[in-house]
Amino acid sequence: MNTKLTLRLDEHLIEQAKGEAAKRGKSVSQMVAEFFGSLGAASRRDVAPYPPITASLLGVLRAKGTTEADYKRHLREKYL
Repeated sequence: MNTKLTLRLDEHLIEQAKGEAAKRGKSVSQMVAEFFGSLGAASRRDVAPYPPITASLLGVLRAKGTTEADYKRHLREKYL
């Protein structure tokens, strides 16, 4: 059941929130609900300590034999 909540915020902050919500394709209410839902999430056992995308990538290179030296070489080649 959804219940109405009234917040008093600075006009500039409200405009920022509306702009960010529009960028994300969400309502300000959805963003606030997600934020409140995330409070204390780190202490719950059923929630991963990383965002879903990051958690899905953990360990993917472990079996590939990639070393720290390989990573450093990659960075040198990419940025030099």
